Amino acid sequence: MFLGEYTHTIDDKGRLTVPAKFRGELAAGLVVTRGLDRNLAVYPMEEWKAVAKDILARPISDQRVRDFRRRVFSGAVDIEPDRQGRILIPAYLREFAGIEGEVVIAGMFSSLEIWSTSEWAKIKESIENNDDATRWGDLGI
Repeated sequence: MFLGEYTHTIDDKGRLTVPAKFRGELAAGLVVTRGLDRNLAVYPMEEWKAVAKDILARPISDQRVRDFRRRVFSGAVDIEPDRQGRILIPAYLREFAGIEGEVVIAGMFSSLEIWSTSEWAKIKESIENNDDATRWGDLGI
C-alpha cells in the first residue's frame, strides 16, 4: 500500500531513490510509464499486470484505445531497484514529466506518482483549496 508524499532528488544519472517504506513492495520489479497528467506513474509488477490486462481487454478497433495503449505501453519501462533502492528513470520519461533535481513521490494506494515539485504544487493547490465538496459528488464514493 502506497500512501503519503515524499520529496526526493533525481541525481545527474537519472537515478531516484525510492522511499524506504515502499522498497519491499517494489523489490520484485516495477514499471514506470507516462502518467495521465504531466507526471510519471509507477506500478509494482503485479499491479502493472492487472492494469495492462484491463487496457488490453478494450477493443483495439476504438481509436481512443489504440492511442491510450500507445501512450501507456510505448512509454513504459520495467525496472528493478538497485541495492540502494534507486531506480533509473530514462531521459525520455524525465523530459515528459519535466522532472530534474527535486521531485515529489506521491502514494496512490496501489501505485505511485512522480511529479516535478512545481507541477505537484499546482495539483495540491487545486485539490486542497477547493472547499466545494460537490466537485467530487458524482464519483459515488
